[in-house]
Amino acid sequence: MDWVWYLFGFEGRINCAKYWVAGLIIGCWMLFLAVLTLGLAAIVQPPGTSEFNFGVDDVFKAFDPASYRSISFAELPFVVLKVAGSAVFLWVYLATSVKRLHDRDKSGWWMVPLFFLPGLYGQFADRLPDSYFVLLPATVAFVFCIWNFVELYCLKGSRKTNRFGADPLAPSDMRPRWEQQSEIEMVPHKAGPPPVWRVKPGYE
Repeated sequence: MDWVWYLFGFEGRINCAKYWVAGLIIGCWMLFLAVLTLGLAAIVQPPGTSEFNFGVDDVFKAFDPASYRSISFAELPFVVLKVAGSAVFLWVYLATSVKRLHDRDKSGWWMVPLFFLPGLYGQFADRLPDSYFVLLPATVAFVFCIWNFVELYCLKGSRKTNRFGADPLAPSDMRPRWEQQSEIEMVPHKAGPPPVWRVKPGYE
């Protein structure tokens, strides 16, 4: 399998099983980043002061100006490491999710309501006023979260070639088998005397 295309490409389709595997890879990447950050914190900071928090919420903190005001100079290496890890996590998640949507015969732009809108609401929900009107965006965000899980992790893809490519579960070689009888033409031997060599008139 082409792992570069599988994890970083936005073209083509992947089935439900490969999408679950991509989620496992992302989880392992988060664990590796956690161990790396804790090791760096143990070297730079005193014992007992290092902690690590990483998740989907960190992706949306990049859109929150308040998250940058509380950063000190001592935390800058950890912030750079977390931003780099979050960028790789976000790229792989979007690339595999878009290919999974393609398998469902849907455009990759569906990631805007299925992923970004609920994430942005979760980041800024605690700053919204207490009102019944807030229930509407909260309900919409909840519905999109459930829809995201069902659409990407549970439903089967289209069982035919769609506008984004062939069915990933179809056999790899769908070409018709080579038929020898249709490609080879048997020319019957014509009975007759062998050709006679003779000199053209005028050259005698």
